[in-house]
Amino acid sequence: MNVSLTLIIIMAVLFAAGVYAMLERSLTRVLIGFLLLGNAANLFLLVVMGAPGIAPFYGSAEDASDYSDPLPQALTLTAIVITFAVSAFLLALIYRSWQLGQADTVEDDEADLAVRGRGAEDEDAMEQEITDEDDDATTDFVGDLTSPITVLQSRDFDALRDDAPTDRPGGDR
Repeated sequence: MNVSLTLIIIMAVLFAAGVYAMLERSLTRVLIGFLLLGNAANLFLLVVMGAPGIAPFYGSAEDASDYSDPLPQALTLTAIVITFAVSAFLLALIYRSWQLGQADTVEDDEADLAVRGRGAEDEDAMEQEITDEDDDATTDFVGDLTSPITVLQSRDFDALRDDAPTDRPGGDR
């Protein structure tokens, strides 16, 4: 089996396991899922990099086809740093959650249950609030007096032409 195919299969398994673990309510499993996703992203960048085992600057200038792309290597280092920082933050959240409640699971509170209960009733109520008059309006400023934009007519330009500088070589008209 090809090395790249093996990396792609491992990457797909890590992505699937990471997403599955992140959908749990336990913060520890969310952390494990995030670490799996970070490692899968690093493997993805390794696959994108090119032929495995070739250094980014390898050979002479004439053998440019043997080069490996150095950008995915830099992105991999950046992904490692970001994964480390977010993992440290998640560990701090897990520790604080354990200190406060002796558990690291995220429970539904009253606000979550209220939001979940609203659902379709609120959407129907919001659709009934829109009238035909509201659909015709293209702006919040319906009247001419309250509009922040003044539309000038051709007769209004004559008052502006007296001393206004122009870009024409001959000056004003």
